Amino acid sequence: MLNVAAFCAISLILIWLGYPLLVAGLAAAFGANRPQPEPTRRHVSVVIATRDPVELIAARVDDLLAADYPADLLEVIVALDHSGTVRPAAFSGLDSRVTVIDGHAPGGKASTLNAGVAASRGAILVFADAAQRFEASTISRLAAALGDPRLGAVSGALQIGRCGAPATLAERYWIFEKWLRRQEARLHSTVGVTGAVYAMQRSCWHPLPSGLILDDVYAPMSLVLRGYRVGFDPDALAYDERRFAPGQEFKRKARTLTGVLQLCIWLPDVLLPWRNPIWAQFVFHKLLRLFTPYLLMVMAVAVLIWVGRSLGEADPRLAVGATVGVGVALALLVAASRRVREGLLMAAAMQAAMIRATVNGMRGRWDVWSR
Repeated sequence: MLNVAAFCAISLILIWLGYPLLVAGLAAAFGANRPQPEPTRRHVSVVIATRDPVELIAARVDDLLAADYPADLLEVIVALDHSGTVRPAAFSGLDSRVTVIDGHAPGGKASTLNAGVAASRGAILVFADAAQRFEASTISRLAAALGDPRLGAVSGALQIGRCGAPATLAERYWIFEKWLRRQEARLHSTVGVTGAVYAMQRSCWHPLPSGLILDDVYAPMSLVLRGYRVGFDPDALAYDERRFAPGQEFKRKARTLTGVLQLCIWLPDVLLPWRNPIWAQFVFHKLLRLFTPYLLMVMAVAVLIWVGRSLGEADPRLAVGATVGVGVALALLVAASRRVREGLLMAAAMQAAMIRATVNGMRGRWDVWSR
């Protein structure tokens, strides 16, 4: 049993610690030097695919138009989800640089993004969501980064709150995730982009398949398979003031992880090392993490069996006493600290989301937006 527990522990260390440290080391030793971004005069189209309320969309549009990018080179396309309730007629008095359209049937983010891009005319496409806000320089930084001909797309960085101080386990994880994406981009390409803040060369855009869950992984991985690189600019910031409870985080995480499995079926070349130049990054960053809850459960069971056998061979009463003692200690720990309790709930939600995602993937259940 100890060998089983050791195997699980080593696997978890390699996935969550070994891989990030290896990527950081390789990036420091062999990472390509990226040219400094230069200001560009290319036309930019910001595309928002949304089904949010009118007031929220209008405030987001105002934020985008306040960017420090030249006004005559900036347009905003608001594509309204066909399956939503908000229609273009609800908007009036918008700036002449703003276009509001209906998304394509049957609805969903992918079809709505396709409609938004089709209505745009910029040489650079910047993708944004309605809930966040951009730093004034974000659009300029994304556009400038795409002056590097090696890059087909570039991701910005999402920050929770203006101060950036993490309040939950999920937010602390996101800080780690941004650091890892930066190392991957230095080495070759980041595995996926941040859907709320990224940009793409228009010449690189291909329409997305209807029903796609993760445009922000499918689109950049498609570019990598076609020979482009995907960059990361940590200073191209988007801010999100929302905080999510464990139950909400579970739904969000289950959806995105289900999207990873959908990607493997809809874009199978990502699984072929001779086709995918960042195959190892994709496997470690996106796929092996899905084994985390199963490795934890097997490790815990193996340890309990080993302890139980060891104590039982000495004195059966010791096994019972040890089990009760561990249970009491855990109960006191959870009760003693609200922060500890909330952290454990968030950790449990994230692990449960991985399990839900694998179940969805095995069943081919891709309609997860309302689940």
